[in-house]
This record gives sequence, C-alpha cells and structure tokens, in this order.
Amino acid sequence: MEAGELFSLKGKTALVTGAARGLGREIALALAENGAALVLSDIQYPADTAAAVEETGARWMAVQADITDEDQVKTLAERAASEYGQVDILVNNAGVSQLSYTATEDLSQTEWETIIRINLTGTFLACKHVGREMIAGSGGSIINIASTAGITGVPRAPAYSVSKAGVILLTKSLALEWARYHIRVNAVAPHYLETPLTDGLRASEKVYAGLVKQIPMRRFGKPSEMIGAVLYLASQASTYTTGTVIVADGGYLSQ
Repeated sequence: MEAGELFSLKGKTALVTGAARGLGREIALALAENGAALVLSDIQYPADTAAAVEETGARWMAVQADITDEDQVKTLAERAASEYGQVDILVNNAGVSQLSYTATEDLSQTEWETIIRINLTGTFLACKHVGREMIAGSGGSIINIASTAGITGVPRAPAYSVSKAGVILLTKSLALEWARYHIRVNAVAPHYLETPLTDGLRASEKVYAGLVKQIPMRRFGKPSEMIGAVLYLASQASTYTTGTVIVADGGYLSQ
C-alpha cells in the first residue's frame, strides 16, 4: 500500500465533537480534506465549520448537541449511524479549560463538577453511544483529546488535570475492552495550543512569557500541528495501535 493510501479516509465517516471552533474545526477540516464524510457536533450549531467543510466537497451533516446530556448524545450517535450507515471515526474534542485559576481551597464544587462533566463524562457518553454503533458495525477508531495536564498536573487547575487524566485512563480501559470488536481507542495529548481556550493566558504578556519559558520550543502549539497525530490514528496507518497516548507538547515532558 502506498503512503498516500495509508492515510486516505475515503469511504469513512467521522464524527467530531466540539467542532465549532479551535482544534475541533481544524480536525474536522483535515478529516474532510483526506476523504472522510463528516458529522459535526457542538453545543452551538457549528455553522462556520460546516461552511468550511462544504468547500472541501466532503459530505457532511451537523447536529447541535450537549455532550453532557445522555439523551442528546444517544440521538447524535443514532442519527450519524442512520444517515451514513456507520461511524468509522469518533474524535472526542469537546471540552473546557479551568474556568478560573483560583487556589484549590477556593475552587467551588460547581466549577469542579462542570469541568468533570464536560471533559470526562461527555467523553464517556460519546464513547459509550458511538462505541455501541461501532460494535454493531465493523469496528472503528476513537480518538480522545486529552492533555499533558492529565499526565503531569497543573497548579490551580485540579479539575482540568483530573478530567484529562480520566480521559487517558478511559482511553486505555476501552482499548482493552473493545479490541475484540476491532475498535481502536487512542488519545492525543497536546500542551498549550493557540485556541480560544487559551485566549486568557495569551492576553497577559507576563503569563504567556512564563508559560512558554517552560516549553523547549518556546511557544504554544498551533491546532494544525495536532492534525498529523489525528490522521495517523484515524487511518489505516495505525491499525496495530490502540490504548496509546500521542503527546504533542513542544518538548515539555522531556525535561
């Protein structure tokens, strides 16, 4: 098989959560440009992403859904499978960063539960219901977007760190459980990226300088720099890869 064919997604259907902006938008476009049909989902209707995917010529549908609501996630999975016959690729990208960077002793239970519910429970619900469709079909590839925060922890961000650590362990657990169904489950763990989630951090020159000083490459990553890992995990290039975490962090964890 030629290298180009290894990464081709022609004939595949991909469902991307959190597709309205940032990394989710970049992932959706890359999958479309490599031949996949797209199911775009977000808590807000992903109009801009849908328009961009339309320009690639890829087939697409958009479903507005709250990933913390199990009924909505179940409907999303069923609609995607009904429309396309099978969901071959699931990218669990929807998530939030720490809502405030207060001291942990001042962190409210409400904020803790909100972050865990969106980042971890939402990922679980999407895996559960899309995974059920994959089990009934011919398998597939699930790609969970984790974070280096789930590996090392981040001061004043315990909820975010715990949620992403949970995503990593969910990834490994499902990889073990679903391998017999020909479902591969992997994760991508970026460090800080230039997305709307980090606008607040980058708005302060002092904060940004302090953060990039800890990164050997001395900069935040770009969403486009995550695409290679996602395409690898989504395609035939990674048919013997499951339960792994691909880290893309500018060298941060090498120190």
